[in-house]
Amino acid sequence: MRAHFRFGIDLGGSKTEIIALHGSDERLRRRVPTPQGDYPATLQTIARLVHDAERELGGHGTLGIGIPGTRSPDHGRIKNANSTCLIGEDLQGDLEQLLQRPVRLANDADCLALSEARDGAGAGASSVFAVILGTGVGGGVVINGHLLSGPNAIAGEWGHNPLPWRNAADGPTRRCYCGLDDCIETFLSGPGWAARSALSGDARELEQAAQRGNAVAERAMELYCDQLARALSGVINLLDPHVIVLGGGLSNMPALYARVPPLLLRHVFSDQVNTRLLPAQHGDSSGVRGAAWLWGEHEQ
Repeated sequence: MRAHFRFGIDLGGSKTEIIALHGSDERLRRRVPTPQGDYPATLQTIARLVHDAERELGGHGTLGIGIPGTRSPDHGRIKNANSTCLIGEDLQGDLEQLLQRPVRLANDADCLALSEARDGAGAGASSVFAVILGTGVGGGVVINGHLLSGPNAIAGEWGHNPLPWRNAADGPTRRCYCGLDDCIETFLSGPGWAARSALSGDARELEQAAQRGNAVAERAMELYCDQLARALSGVINLLDPHVIVLGGGLSNMPALYARVPPLLLRHVFSDQVNTRLLPAQHGDSSGVRGAAWLWGEHEQ
């Protein structure tokens, strides 16, 4: 009898990663570059990862995929993807035809939330809001172990709300790729933070400059933490989650966990903030693990 695995794939803008779980044990992990702007090549990359993994492991399995967008409940095609080559494509249908098996899709932030709520930083909490701070800004909500989903398949998309309590220090208006101005993503994503700072370089270089004592970079870090606190305060006022988990590349900045919590009280409608702000326990692996968990442990 062939072994059965749960495969998860994290389809990112720059890399595509696969994981194989047997029970809760990780048996395989691979990462390859994502074809840039090429939908047919993206399909073939996913299929090749699955086939190679099954060949190596000598088994077969279910497949869940985390994507930088969402599958529309109205027409089944991808919408809201910052990897724009996916928009309008029937990703689920094309993969099911290519791989000859059912495929489950979820937003990458939903996968992060599911992973961290199950056995990560939010384990044991009845409500978890998970955040991606990376190339884009996304979110996912898990209530009592289940992903929150609504009729538009956009639960947790806080990155495309306007930055709350905007002021002159936040700088000039910038247009988001979604077509609206001053979405949270234009402030808190890696490219957004770098574009709004007064220094050249990416988010990692900004962080390092702040650590070296560069006054301009330190001010940019201070402003980033204040903007993140304002944005998360809106989430707390609406959802009041027990735990907020930060994932994505910018979540690795230690300053966030020291500076943001004291700032929350300015804007949270409470005399005390008991919400825990934590880094993703599984780090960069959370998204791909959550994709595998889109199938239950005993589903075939």
